[in-house]
Amino acid sequence: MTTDGLDFDAEVSGSDEQKRIEEIAGHYREILRLVGEDPTRDGLLKTPMRAAKAMWFVTQGYRQNPSDILRQAIFEYAGSRMVVVRDIEFYSMCEHHILPFFGTVSLAYVPDSAMIGLSKLPRLVNAIARKLQVQERLTAEICSEVKSTLSAKGVICQCRAQHLCMQMRGVEKQLSTTVTLDYNGVFENDVMLRQEFFNAIS
Repeated sequence: MTTDGLDFDAEVSGSDEQKRIEEIAGHYREILRLVGEDPTRDGLLKTPMRAAKAMWFVTQGYRQNPSDILRQAIFEYAGSRMVVVRDIEFYSMCEHHILPFFGTVSLAYVPDSAMIGLSKLPRLVNAIARKLQVQERLTAEICSEVKSTLSAKGVICQCRAQHLCMQMRGVEKQLSTTVTLDYNGVFENDVMLRQEFFNAIS
């Protein structure tokens, strides 16, 4: 089975993958019963398996290696002070309530001796986002992974997201947006470089 053109880890494939999905479906069936539903009624008969397959899909990041994704397309540095990719859509799951949070990631890096194929950056974001996460760690992990794998001079990453755990429950605030920022390397001490990034994504 493949997702986004990437093979699942060989240790979690074929019959083992199907066995895990069926086990997850069994837990969803029990959850339906515990919340007061009848999992045997027509409308819900296939729901546990559908929910299990959906959960398996949205947590595929556990079965992907972000470094391997980036290494698939590293090229010789061709010259640019800064490479910016903005508004990469992502969907993730809050590890505190297992409810979705989603939004966009904008990132930039200053190349040293190598640059990355642009399509790999959205794939990297997916691999890190598609697991139980918190936005703060998501932002930091993206930033760190690009820096270490590419040996870039510096990386900066901004994440903007809405959290259903704030909109559907708790304070139930519908219009709030959370913004997180992380950076390393040359971006740490160069205020003008950080401002150049903000100008590029504004």
